[in-house]
Amino acid sequence: MPEDAAATIGRAASTSFSDYIAAQNPAALPSARDAANHSAGVADLAPHATTIVSLTYAGGVLMAGDRRATMGNIIASRHIEKVFPADMFSVLGIAGSAGIALDITRLFQVELEHYEKIEGTRMSLDGKANRLAAMIRANLPLALQGLAVVPLFAGFDTTRRVGRLFSFDVTGGRYEEQEHHSVGSGSVFARGALKKLWKPNLGEDDAVKVAVEALYDAADDDSATGGPDVVRQLWPVVYTVNGAGARRIPERTLAEAAEDIIASRSVSGREA
Repeated sequence: MPEDAAATIGRAASTSFSDYIAAQNPAALPSARDAANHSAGVADLAPHATTIVSLTYAGGVLMAGDRRATMGNIIASRHIEKVFPADMFSVLGIAGSAGIALDITRLFQVELEHYEKIEGTRMSLDGKANRLAAMIRANLPLALQGLAVVPLFAGFDTTRRVGRLFSFDVTGGRYEEQEHHSVGSGSVFARGALKKLWKPNLGEDDAVKVAVEALYDAADDDSATGGPDVVRQLWPVVYTVNGAGARRIPERTLAEAAEDIIASRSVSGREA
């Protein structure tokens, strides 16, 4: 490679893939979409992802999301996935405008991989949360048009050896949560369930059951949240993150947890 070409590439290199794209091709960023061309009514025509829950357990942190996306009063999808691994030691859950949220998720995944390649080390968990906050802040013009993205971020802090979780607002505000949290349309109901079900030092299996039951409670009272679907065999998407990395919980385990919840509630015969 000619020396001047190498120097040009070196000057352009940055630990932030988002900054590099902003300099080279800003139209490719999710936040670069023209908000002026969107009216408030467009938000009703775009699928929205709903409820995400996250909680700490002994040795790590867990995140779970239901499978329903809505478009106004219509179910747009029963199969959408809303929880993704961001890298080996962190996961990201999305609520809000699904298309934009998925674009931000993919960009965030590349951002973390790019940083690791440039720096030769993983970004700290706080650094990851700060980078995600900046991406959400850049989406504010579209959020004001009704196309908001509100993520939930969690990961295993390899320095402190604990699971941690972070919530965000549409302005890019970043807040570290303790014990558990939930976002999305069913979050008020899920959060109430988490307050009753969460306990310090939960084992991983118990944490999975708590997350599934919290989503079940959210679906019971929020029409935009999808509960376990035994007919279609659709279960929540659940990831755990601990010192060994991120792991997706098998559907077989989730099916057993959901069926136990349904059976116990059927036996009790309660209406509310």
